[in-house]
Amino acid sequence: MAETVALIVAAGRGARAGDGIPKQFRPLAGKPVLRWVAEAFLRHRRIDAVQAVIHDDDRELYEVATAGLDLNPPVSGGATRSESVRRGLEALCGSAPRRVLIHDGARPLVSGALIERVTEALDTADAAAPLLPVTDTLRRRTETGYEIVPRESLWRAQTPQGFRFEKIRDAHRRFAGEETTDDLMLAERANLTIASVAGEETNIKLTTADDFAAAERLALSSLLDVRTGSGFDAHRFGPGDHVWLCGVKIPHAHTLIGHSDADVGLHALTDAILGALGAADLGAHFPPSEPRWHGAPSRLFLEHAVQLVRDKGGVIAHADVTLICERPMVAPHRDAMRDCIAGILQIDIGRVSVKATTSDGLGFTGRSEGIAAQAVATIRLPA
Repeated sequence: MAETVALIVAAGRGARAGDGIPKQFRPLAGKPVLRWVAEAFLRHRRIDAVQAVIHDDDRELYEVATAGLDLNPPVSGGATRSESVRRGLEALCGSAPRRVLIHDGARPLVSGALIERVTEALDTADAAAPLLPVTDTLRRRTETGYEIVPRESLWRAQTPQGFRFEKIRDAHRRFAGEETTDDLMLAERANLTIASVAGEETNIKLTTADDFAAAERLALSSLLDVRTGSGFDAHRFGPGDHVWLCGVKIPHAHTLIGHSDADVGLHALTDAILGALGAADLGAHFPPSEPRWHGAPSRLFLEHAVQLVRDKGGVIAHADVTLICERPMVAPHRDAMRDCIAGILQIDIGRVSVKATTSDGLGFTGRSEGIAAQAVATIRLPA
């Protein structure tokens, strides 16, 4: 039986944050917001399992954001936050944990220390919530002006909010249909004993574009181990009618010969990321002697390198690829190449550079016998 489970509520639409997708799936410092949240709970010693509640329309976004993470199968959310939480709690009845920590999917920078404080508080209370004092002067608008609201008794509530599982589940059943802003309100209505712990200013809830900018700075400040790796690859031409370069299929009088699709751009970039990790080279991870890699799309290799960075809790900050060839012309396809690489790395296209140069007729590239590529990648890992 699980002792403590984290329930991540991520079924909202998050329209105010912009960017066209729900805020919990937007990238933050190189990886999706929801992944930041899930990883924070997965690496905590007191958390035995992580369960997410998502909107049915976001299943594909969820799969991409949580790829490789050991999470419980996601639960479909409801029309309101309260209904989404209740569905998540009902899904946990089979494992019947002693404690559950309910957390907003839009709070990506929750710390291990805060998770610890909330969990410990449940040893002596039915519920626990992180609170922060209100420091700004508050005013209420009236017909004659703006009157001051005393702030001494006002507190800002954050998540994760922790509960004895059966008691908060029963409270949600009892008050089903009543919408609340957080689960602490239900705990109060059910007369549960409530403890408070110190919240954290860095535990930002992402709502607006300004919140994302502040969170980006905080997220990057936590990844202090900055590394750079370089990669190089070359392939000769053979009979064919197209080449693959940086994930883009380009018509050409010849094709590149290699065990996979011979995409020199993605091969060089994969090696650059592996180099930054100190994780050998492309051939060590995908030996040419293995038939299963014959004709394989090179994006699989790059996705593998990206996953290795994620497994270490890191992000990819920048990628720069230089293609060395006389033909084909790279410029017409540059933006498509950058877009493809940005999608695989899950970073903003502004963090991806693709350049091209010739060798002035010198060497095998100058004689149009093949194409070479070199790449540089910068990654950030937890210190």
